[in-house]
Amino acid sequence: MSTVQDLYLRKKLPTAEDALSLLRNGDFIIVPTGVGEPPTLLHALSAARRQFRDIKLGQILAVRKYGYFDPETVEHVRHVAFFYGAASRAGGKEGWVDFIPSYFSEMPSLIERGQIPADVVVSMASPMDAHGYFSLSLGADYTMAAVKKARAVILEVNPNVPFANGACTVHISQVSGLIESSEPVAEVGLPKIGPVQEAIGKYVADMIEDGSTLQIGYGGIPDAVVMQLSAKRDLGVHTEMIGDGIMSLVESGAVTNRRKNYLPGKMVATFALGSQKLYRFMDRNPGLEMHPVDFTNDPYLAGQNDNLVAINATLQIDLLGQCGSESLGPTPYSGTGGQSDFVRAANRSRGGKAFIVLPSTAKDDSISRIVPTLSPGTHMSTSKNDINYVVSEFGVAQLRGKSAKQRALELINIAHPNFREELREAARKINLL
Repeated sequence: MSTVQDLYLRKKLPTAEDALSLLRNGDFIIVPTGVGEPPTLLHALSAARRQFRDIKLGQILAVRKYGYFDPETVEHVRHVAFFYGAASRAGGKEGWVDFIPSYFSEMPSLIERGQIPADVVVSMASPMDAHGYFSLSLGADYTMAAVKKARAVILEVNPNVPFANGACTVHISQVSGLIESSEPVAEVGLPKIGPVQEAIGKYVADMIEDGSTLQIGYGGIPDAVVMQLSAKRDLGVHTEMIGDGIMSLVESGAVTNRRKNYLPGKMVATFALGSQKLYRFMDRNPGLEMHPVDFTNDPYLAGQNDNLVAINATLQIDLLGQCGSESLGPTPYSGTGGQSDFVRAANRSRGGKAFIVLPSTAKDDSISRIVPTLSPGTHMSTSKNDINYVVSEFGVAQLRGKSAKQRALELINIAHPNFREELREAARKINLL
């Protein structure tokens, strides 16, 4: 019987170019979220892209802009976004990057049902352990579901990838081919935090009680909240993204996970985005588990935590409380991600609070982000039926259970003063006031 080390050596390929021989024209390749993407493999595919036809790579957030982000070669290799970021946004705007909308929590089931194809998986992975397992710790997300469906699983094994606990492991017997690399995992720095973000962060932080369980999205305002939580006690974490902010709360003693109802004593996340220090923090950490996104983002499961606090940002909100978090009018900007998942989870949670945060204005105070109606073509993310707290630098509006008139008044009160009278007049014209 072959040992796991024998299997490893048989499946180890000399170069990334050799790994490309496992691909077929027409394949749909699943790539993990963010820094879970395998750069050596994807650079090799970019260089050889004209040798293939009709290959698609589906990913929720690309960190690097690889060579295949090229409108001239999309008949060879095309990016399919599940969520737009800096690398894919221009292609989405111009139409040569495809887009598949979905709730983040439902992506594994879409793959399982064949509604999103998964012919091949390419992923970063930790070194193999003595039992033959690799950890896909940086992006368990929808990738674990794709591993079960794929014809070929190709790993880029890197000693800088942490081996995390949780349902994020792949056995060598499931692997079709692997290459080795050693470059540092990509780092994603904290967003810029200014006075507006700090003011919003303080409003939210003041409403978070000791013992709450946190879901914190990416962005300047969520990080501004984190910065003001170090004095809290016995916080828990059940989130989709683990980043440096959460790590800092663990180091300060604010996060203990002791008072969680669901998986007490454990932080739970589905992907990582941060610094080298964060990736080292994740390695075999008994207090952290990385799980597929249909586990972390399931509103029923996450909502079993009492006092679940969800903090997510939006681009625009109308006077009924409908949030346009994904586009600027019809122009794509990001995607649904997990915002709707966690808003609903917090609404289910006993004592839960779902915060939607936004600066009151854009473009140097020339445009109000609080508007009478969403701009035509806007992709709505959080509905009027799910909205709870809305926070700007001017205060907090609690909309859940409020009438349309009450909502309009609450939101106008946290709009920038320069726009409040204009909003009142517009609200009267559409019979909200």
